[in-house]
Amino acid sequence: MSTNDAKVVSTQPLGPMADFICLRKDTNDARWIKLLKIDYEDARGKPRTWETAERRTRPKGGDIDGVGIVAILEKPTGPEIVLQKQFRPPIDKVTIEVPAGLVDEGETAEQAAIRELREETGYVAEVAETTPMMFNDPGFCNTNLRMVHVTIDMSLPENQDPKPQLEDDEFIEVFTAPLKDLWAECKRLEAEGYAIDARVGTLAEGIEIAKQFKL
Repeated sequence: MSTNDAKVVSTQPLGPMADFICLRKDTNDARWIKLLKIDYEDARGKPRTWETAERRTRPKGGDIDGVGIVAILEKPTGPEIVLQKQFRPPIDKVTIEVPAGLVDEGETAEQAAIRELREETGYVAEVAETTPMMFNDPGFCNTNLRMVHVTIDMSLPENQDPKPQLEDDEFIEVFTAPLKDLWAECKRLEAEGYAIDARVGTLAEGIEIAKQFKL
């Protein structure tokens, strides 16, 4: 018996419960997500069911929904990470996040990261590294992404006074935090009432673990 023995048997809409996420009055299909019921067999071959949400926005032929961007500014006082404050209705809180966004059709993860960073922060960057595919919450939904690490040349004129290019429905505050103090900054911001996005919190935790074990 192995975890690899488990398999999905069938997938079907979760029925009328999906109506509550409908964003258009003239159809029962939601614009961004749909609810599904999954019938599967566990590792022992026992039939089971699972409820899940699935994104409807993944580009045709694409393998990821979006990207997160790790953008570090090299400053004389030490490296600082570019972060954002953005209100998230599902939790009714302003969230501390890294720049991020959905991938457009025909875009690579790297192209999407450069575009989203320019739009949300104004910074012009170059790609340094792209992570393996990551799943945000696989026990709940199929949403996935790649984290793209970028370098920002602070000598470029565009990066001296960066201007975001936000859409009309976007309200994003950009700020930076010292990379070495990111864990403490997360604690401070949480105490002030902000929600910490898992990508930011995990990065901060990783830095603390690296410090602890002198990696």
